[in-house]
Amino acid sequence: MLRRNAKPPEPPMDTLAATAIRHPLDPLTEAEIAAVQRLVTGHAGFRDTMRFTLLELVEPAKAAVLAFRPGQGITRSARVVLLDTQSGAILEVLLDLTGGRVEAWRQVETEGQPPIILDDFMKLDRIVKADPRWVAAVKRRGITDADLPLVQVDPFSAGNFGFPEEKGQRLVRAVSYWRESPRDNGYAHPIEGVVAVVDLVHERILTLVDDPVAIPIPRTKRNYDPDSLPPPRTDVKPLSIVQPEGPSFTVDGWDVSWQNWRFRVGFTPREGLVLHRLSFVDQGVARPIIHRASIAEMVVPYADPTTNHFWKNAFDAGEYGLGKLVNALQLGCDCLGTIHYFNVPAADDHGAPFVMENAICMHEEDYGTLWKHYEFRNDVREVRRSRRLVISFFATVGNYDYGFYWYLYQDGTIQLEAKLTGIIQTAAVMPGEPYPWGGMIGEGLGGPTHQHFFCARLHMSLDGEGNTVSEHEFVPRPWGKDNPYGNVFDTTSRVLARERDAAREADGRTGRYWKISNPNKKNVVGAAPAYKLAVTASPLLLAQEGSAIRTRAAFATKHLWVTAADPAERFPAGDFPNQHPGGEGIAAWIEANRPIENADIVLWHNFGHTHVCKPEDMPIMPVEYAGFMLKPSGFLSANPAMDLPRDTEASTSASCCTPAPNSCCE
Repeated sequence: MLRRNAKPPEPPMDTLAATAIRHPLDPLTEAEIAAVQRLVTGHAGFRDTMRFTLLELVEPAKAAVLAFRPGQGITRSARVVLLDTQSGAILEVLLDLTGGRVEAWRQVETEGQPPIILDDFMKLDRIVKADPRWVAAVKRRGITDADLPLVQVDPFSAGNFGFPEEKGQRLVRAVSYWRESPRDNGYAHPIEGVVAVVDLVHERILTLVDDPVAIPIPRTKRNYDPDSLPPPRTDVKPLSIVQPEGPSFTVDGWDVSWQNWRFRVGFTPREGLVLHRLSFVDQGVARPIIHRASIAEMVVPYADPTTNHFWKNAFDAGEYGLGKLVNALQLGCDCLGTIHYFNVPAADDHGAPFVMENAICMHEEDYGTLWKHYEFRNDVREVRRSRRLVISFFATVGNYDYGFYWYLYQDGTIQLEAKLTGIIQTAAVMPGEPYPWGGMIGEGLGGPTHQHFFCARLHMSLDGEGNTVSEHEFVPRPWGKDNPYGNVFDTTSRVLARERDAAREADGRTGRYWKISNPNKKNVVGAAPAYKLAVTASPLLLAQEGSAIRTRAAFATKHLWVTAADPAERFPAGDFPNQHPGGEGIAAWIEANRPIENADIVLWHNFGHTHVCKPEDMPIMPVEYAGFMLKPSGFLSANPAMDLPRDTEASTSASCCTPAPNSCCE
């Protein structure tokens, strides 16, 4: 996916302003990325052994974005994180692209590491297979010399367990899989009990773990290439989705308008898709809701304590980069209908620019009934169909594939849905024995139980500046004079005034929910306009207090956090979670206990899925879903979708057909 050693275009520095940069939040262009590469590689401190682990736009502060008007001059800045692959040194470089200069060049002091990069993938296979200890270990499990070239070696983020020999090293843990051919699905054939802890800087196996009991490699094939699949079904008839007049959205660069929605599309190497300045037009006025929305972190902890699995706790955003692993989406497969694709400029490990084609897909979908009523007294029957706008991307992180879908609805609802698919991690099991740490997939093959957590970062701007979060739940009222029939229940409400107040868990029994409101405004009934965070049933991190993963992924111990907005606080597990011992991120920030009432706030919502593996998960698991909704709650004066057309000629998929007497088309 990433291109190496590409020759960048070389426009003069003074032409960068003319490269279609129309807004301060526009993603970096290819020309800007090329300029960054020239500035960095031309600096006296640069070495040929350095790699670009991150290259991103430095987004302007919220106040600067709000003050910007079209036609004004735009100042552009970028940030690069360099890794010296020879010394292990980490450097941060800040660049003034408008002035064409390096603003800062400094070494980073951190207990963590930059993310795993493509160069690490490339060198790992060579390092591991050159070590005679590893060769002997896999041969003891039935691997032959002829098998060795086809053995799949996966680089897995190492975590941090306080092992003294690992301190200060840049590491990955390597697990391996037998393959009979290059297209064989290696995850069906795990080599159990052999883990190489690889020092990437000194290019050696630091530690080799070789369990004394050699579990046989499962050999049953579980492939999914076209030649391995069964004959396709013949009873699936064509289903056409057409918009003969084109889509209802308009796109101007990175700016999007659809129905009453207005927003800007952004993209970063770490988060992937970002939505900026999400607003809803109400009576001709664009009212802001969210200043910036993204998935800021992920973590996938495993519940198997054995050699191959206890350390598996992948932070897919911070340790790999969701935006760097984005798929090129395919029409008719990933996206269906009338599609608009966004191509995203990016940088490879050497800082050279390239374009990630079809990185973001945007289209409209029919979504069933939006509102309906039949009144038998006067024979008035009305129904309108719902349509939603979909903005999505997919990232493949090793064995798993994750789709992130933002949905905007005509009634003002916002939804984020994560789609989990791909191939599960697997474990070889002694023939005839059960697998105690998860589900059996087949004879000799198990799937470790694990959890997936996603943390959404929502920098709010609901109806303008000064937002408050309140918590609400439903409680039964005791029997009494004010509840003589026992049917009354109340809704409690309390303001989350400071950061420590706002580390909260959902409670389905009481229907606990949270509202984001603007106390400086009044709605049609004299209350503060608000949106409600509607959470779905979602687990929390189940690892024990004091465990390494609980310390490193503290954000996954609560469903909700609210912090005072700070541009330096972008990632809930900290800036460098790779190999970090933990203690940074949200749990550390809230120790300041800053006021968050009527303030510029960031809402962090943690949601996810606990996965007990089963035979149906192989060879590729059907999609599992996780996510949340934000729904208007006193933000609007009435149902904003009452003006949807009924006439089929005006809107085929957003209305009902003209009915025959006493019938209705839904």
